[in-house]
Amino acid sequence: MTVFLFEGFDAVMLARIQFAFTVAFHFIFPAFTIGLASYLAVLNGLYLKSGDTKFLNLFKFWVKIFAITFAMGVVSGITMAYQFGTNWSVFSDRAGPVIGPLMAYEVLTAFFLEAGFLGIMLFGRDRVGPGLHMAACVLVAFGTALSATWILSVNSWMHTPQGFEIAANGQFVPVDWLEIMFNPSFPYRLAHTLTAAYLTTAFIVGGVGAWHLLRDHDHDRVHQGTRTMFSMAMWMAAIVAPLQILLGDLHGLNTLEYQPQKVMAMEGHYESHPEGAPLYLFGIPNEEEQRLDYAIGIPKASSLILKHDLNAPLDGLDTIPMEERPPVAIVFWSFRIMVGIGFLMLFVGLWSLWARFRKRLFTDRWLHRAALVMAPSGLVAVLAGWVTTEVGRQPYTIWGLMRTSESASPLDAPAVGASLMAFVIVYFFVFGAGVFYILRLMAAGPHVYEEGLAEADGPIRTAGITPAQQTQAHEREEGGISRNRAPEIDTKTNEDGEG
Repeated sequence: MTVFLFEGFDAVMLARIQFAFTVAFHFIFPAFTIGLASYLAVLNGLYLKSGDTKFLNLFKFWVKIFAITFAMGVVSGITMAYQFGTNWSVFSDRAGPVIGPLMAYEVLTAFFLEAGFLGIMLFGRDRVGPGLHMAACVLVAFGTALSATWILSVNSWMHTPQGFEIAANGQFVPVDWLEIMFNPSFPYRLAHTLTAAYLTTAFIVGGVGAWHLLRDHDHDRVHQGTRTMFSMAMWMAAIVAPLQILLGDLHGLNTLEYQPQKVMAMEGHYESHPEGAPLYLFGIPNEEEQRLDYAIGIPKASSLILKHDLNAPLDGLDTIPMEERPPVAIVFWSFRIMVGIGFLMLFVGLWSLWARFRKRLFTDRWLHRAALVMAPSGLVAVLAGWVTTEVGRQPYTIWGLMRTSESASPLDAPAVGASLMAFVIVYFFVFGAGVFYILRLMAAGPHVYEEGLAEADGPIRTAGITPAQQTQAHEREEGGISRNRAPEIDTKTNEDGEG
């Protein structure tokens, strides 16, 4: 059966598909948890500062989702890492002296930091006091960003390698660790990826808020937390989306300098343009004829964006040997998906500003529908960006130095195909169940009386509580800020979700 399904694929291609599949599953979880951890720290800080239980209510709602997403990210990351030894042993042997220590530093610093303080963040509010609990929230958020920093340092070195020498046995031996870690593409990748993670979280939070605003037609009864999380998400979208577009442009200019053929593929420039290159908005890459069919473009706009000069010449793929060119069609379309979603995010952010100005942020149902549709857009965009980056690097694993065909383990195609099938089946069952449960939690929404739940009940509890339990819960409300105050829905909430 394995032979039949993967007939025509060699072992290297199957290993690439398997790694792409596992990375795609893994990447969506950190892309969400990086931003969500920071959002939780902000919510907890606002609660401690104001004593307003709507922030605590939102914290407890999203921390459940964070705990599950974090766990799935850890599991998927472990299985992904094993493939370096199984399918990419030659790469691991030659590049191990460089990437091994960096990956170890990620575990010893970022992962231990996250794991060490995650339990306090989830269960420690009543046990360690508000100050240490707040510190745990901040450290978990910092740990998620630090983890991304180490991983992106490794990945960026593979794109712009420096600070090493090649030994007689072919291994890449470190010479200057600062050059390795802070390689030329690293700052741009780090800024672009972290901003993408914050945008991803903003649109998921905004989509959940929009869902509950749409579901409850009587807006006087909408819980404060729903309005607050929607308002905060839209502020984030309006502020960060323009910044992300700017960072993407800077990243593109850096890529043009160090990986020009990747930009050629992104732009669909099969031919050189000596007097200004067009910006192709649409086209169908024709690999056989080496041209872009049905091209629709803006004359000289690509030269303006990439060289800041309408008449600046740009080289095309006709200047690159065939064996050095990446797969144009995949890079061309994934890049347009990423950029298109980025501008849609910008549009929704500006729309929310207009609705806020008109005092219609919580009553504009078309805005809510748009935010709901855009809820998964950040996940799609980060995957499209990853495809653009990694497929655009081909045919190299380490840019200009080690080809992908030279990096794979000496395995037969049926062996790799069998493990790929096992990954697909297990992932869809295990992670499908996890995603389904997360969606159920999101659909349930923040509960009005949930702020009084004891931490001993655990962060995953979602069922309603009885009036008697509500009375007991309010008597032990956290932090001593409003220990005997009954929860209320402030019907005087203004249009920005603030009492």
